[in-house]
Amino acid sequence: MAEDLQKKVAELKDQGNKALTSGNTQEAIRLYGEAIKIDPTNHVLYSNRSAALAKAANYELALVDANKTVELKPDWVKGYSRKGTALSFLGRYEEAKAVYKEGLKLDPENQQLKDGVKDAESHLTGPAGSQPVGNPFAAPGVLDRIQRDPRTKGFLTQPDYMQKLKELQQNPQALGNYLQDPRIMTTLSVLLGVDLQQMGDEEMEDRTSSREPEPEPMEEEEEELTDAQKEAKEEKQKGNEAYKKKDFETALQHYDKAIELDPEDITFLTNKAAVYFEMDRIEDCIKESEKAIERGREVRADYKQIAKAFFRIGQAYFKQEKYKDAITYYNKSLTEHRTPEALKRCQEAEKLVKELETKAYIDPEKAEEEKAKGNDLFQKGDFPNALKHYSEAIRRNPQDPKLYSNRAACYSKLAEWQMGLKDCDECIRLDPKFLKGFLRKGAILQAMKQWGRAQDVYSKALDIDSNCAEAQEGYKKCLQTMSQDPEEIRKRAMADPEIQEIMSDPAMRVILDQMQRDPGALQEHLKNPEVAAKIQKLLEAGLIQIR
Repeated sequence: MAEDLQKKVAELKDQGNKALTSGNTQEAIRLYGEAIKIDPTNHVLYSNRSAALAKAANYELALVDANKTVELKPDWVKGYSRKGTALSFLGRYEEAKAVYKEGLKLDPENQQLKDGVKDAESHLTGPAGSQPVGNPFAAPGVLDRIQRDPRTKGFLTQPDYMQKLKELQQNPQALGNYLQDPRIMTTLSVLLGVDLQQMGDEEMEDRTSSREPEPEPMEEEEEELTDAQKEAKEEKQKGNEAYKKKDFETALQHYDKAIELDPEDITFLTNKAAVYFEMDRIEDCIKESEKAIERGREVRADYKQIAKAFFRIGQAYFKQEKYKDAITYYNKSLTEHRTPEALKRCQEAEKLVKELETKAYIDPEKAEEEKAKGNDLFQKGDFPNALKHYSEAIRRNPQDPKLYSNRAACYSKLAEWQMGLKDCDECIRLDPKFLKGFLRKGAILQAMKQWGRAQDVYSKALDIDSNCAEAQEGYKKCLQTMSQDPEEIRKRAMADPEIQEIMSDPAMRVILDQMQRDPGALQEHLKNPEVAAKIQKLLEAGLIQIR
């Protein structure tokens, strides 16, 4: 294939990967399909499209692509994982079990395949096998399995999750509605014994520590090595040992010798880059990693190794505090092969970039200019444009509580109550003694007819300034309104934990029932000091009345 076509395939695959990880499965399927048209013998493309099709609940086509993956590269374990997953989704557990076992012949320690076998067996009944349970959400003991798995245990306390689970138990076709809910996909992973979150080109590497990556240990090769390759491996091992002892110069000598003996193994180059990283020779680290990438492309090296070289460059830029460059290379690494470490570091760099950009944008003088423009427009009644200037002022000085108060006033004029409340809360968080923030919040809550909450806010305002007329008037209005609204009285009272405890006490429920049927029983119950205190609390809250 011509070099320009290879680049086009790689570009389409990268775009497909990004679409898939962002949840846009249909776009991912389309992009992988375009790449396959150019390179119909690329097993990775079929594998990725199989993953996307499975995520889109198109299991028949996912199986077709998985079969093609295995056909093109029968010694690639991932293909068997894809095929077993598709068969499991289709309820063909006996076949799935056989496929997982076929993959285990290639990699006997592959945990994902082992889990697949175990799950397939759990869905089979009878000595001979094949009586599959079609709906994994309705399988016997499903709640027990969700409870026992630490990934899903916490979901059982979430009402919306339980509602979705109940729907899926009754109608598995509803799965298509919840593909964007990571809880449902995680649950399906647990029930099927496969990892649906892992949709990249290869198996995810074992979790690594947060230490800087060390050179790769000696790996056993499946193919027979030449004498030069064997000697190169020995030099690499010596280099690794020197690296661990912090004897970096000696490590470099051994890695150079390994490169001389076997120039096609790019791990020697990435190990050498790791040494330069530890020596703070950052530019040399980057150059050596670039050599590894270039050489890896030439010899069609395992993309995990190429990913590692990109990651090295990302680490180098991160160490230099060139976070944008680091993000670029972390993403290139993730495109080649997704690992938890690369993803974590990329997120850290993105967070730092955002923090630095926010900090660099801060300018209190410009914030005051924008605030003045906002005030002028507010006075003219142009609230939408005033809002824009207040928002810009906040970006310029996000620690000024007055700006949030002003914007909250704008939101109030536009009847955007929730946004206004959010700004009031931020204003109060920044300055708990800022009276205007409480007054704005109280007014918004009044407009929302949340009289109880508004009364609490005005009460806090009066704690700051007991002579504030606006707070006094607001508090008084809330009291008057609530005294005329029994439902509001009940809501406010039931928000009190002490009231909740009293009303949930079975003995008190019996007493209240007796008082309603026989008012004379009240005098008898009041002789008990504990009961009398509880009745007094209910009287003060307005929940009961004594005539």
